Amino acid sequence: MTNPLLNPARSILDSLISFDTTSRNSNLTLIDWVEDYLTALGISSTRVENADGSKANLYATVGPNIEGGIILSGHSDVVPVDGQDWHSDPFTVTERAGLLHGRGTCDMKAFIALALSAVPMLKQGQRPVHLAISYDEEIGCLGAPAMIQDIAEKLPQPALAIVGEPTMMKPVIGHKGICVHTVEIWGHEAHSSLTHLGVSANMVAIDLMHDLAELARSLWEQADPASPFTPPHATLTVGKMQGGTAANILARHAHFQFDLRCPPEVDPHIILAPFKDKAARLDRQLKDAFPEAGIRVTQLSNAPPLRPTGSEEAEAFVRKLTGDNTPAGVVSYAAEAGQFQQAGFPTVICGPGSIEQAHQPNEYISLEQFERGADFMIRLITQLEQE
Repeated sequence: MTNPLLNPARSILDSLISFDTTSRNSNLTLIDWVEDYLTALGISSTRVENADGSKANLYATVGPNIEGGIILSGHSDVVPVDGQDWHSDPFTVTERAGLLHGRGTCDMKAFIALALSAVPMLKQGQRPVHLAISYDEEIGCLGAPAMIQDIAEKLPQPALAIVGEPTMMKPVIGHKGICVHTVEIWGHEAHSSLTHLGVSANMVAIDLMHDLAELARSLWEQADPASPFTPPHATLTVGKMQGGTAANILARHAHFQFDLRCPPEVDPHIILAPFKDKAARLDRQLKDAFPEAGIRVTQLSNAPPLRPTGSEEAEAFVRKLTGDNTPAGVVSYAAEAGQFQQAGFPTVICGPGSIEQAHQPNEYISLEQFERGADFMIRLITQLEQE
């Protein structure tokens, strides 16, 4: 029998993909659409906006307003398509050979579409489902904490949270944390032949990035062979860098951004303390030579890991819906699951699609995984109707 959610979920997915919610953009067109969709079904929703109102989280309760609800969470933002070799419009769902291509089909608008398609049936449940849609997950899990706090303070206590990142519909009980920093360096411009009259921000940046590269290598050497993560160690990469105006000018300004991803037992602040001490020391030296020069290290985000212990209730519930009895896994990517767990909600990650397709050109989710996600939602509906 064809799953009754497949057609409406596919239509919803088409709509969600059509909104270019790359993290640098506003996500409000998507939030408006979801809000209107829920309103038409008699479901009120709550926005939790960012500081300037250009982006918003959205959460809504489907079913009775009582304790013991299930949070279904997903992020609305996607990564850029710039420079990628797409064979079709990234913001139109295109089906080819059993695959649904489009930016965000896998990561992770398919899960959101499936959850929204289930709303009319979830209204009949004995326990509520709390839909939670966030912004800025892709740039450090920045948006969700304010929404999670709102849920914790204003809703009857939910029993658990399911974050629908792509896991091939297998339960995941652990992920690494992510700590993102930006480093800005101001130098003093001079002709490149007169290095004694200035200081190159680029050269200072290279010195600092060299230290980070050495730190990354040391983390690899110190890896715990018993770690369940792949790779097993904390990882550090410089993702963005820019500086200077010409080859023959000592650069006035440079900046770079790096992320550090740590297993639950590793403290990112301890790892980065020597680097930050050196940056502070160089900052003083630069200012002594040129008052306008200096270094600023800014932490952009520090999303906690999902710890494999403490969410056994959520794992058992998800296993009941998936029928999966293989050992639960852990993943090296960061997600908002650790933030839900930190707020006191037993949390597990489970969603359709493979993380290997996320962020890729011609990103896709297979029809088979989309169908498995729809089956999961039907089993959730049945479970909540029977309780």
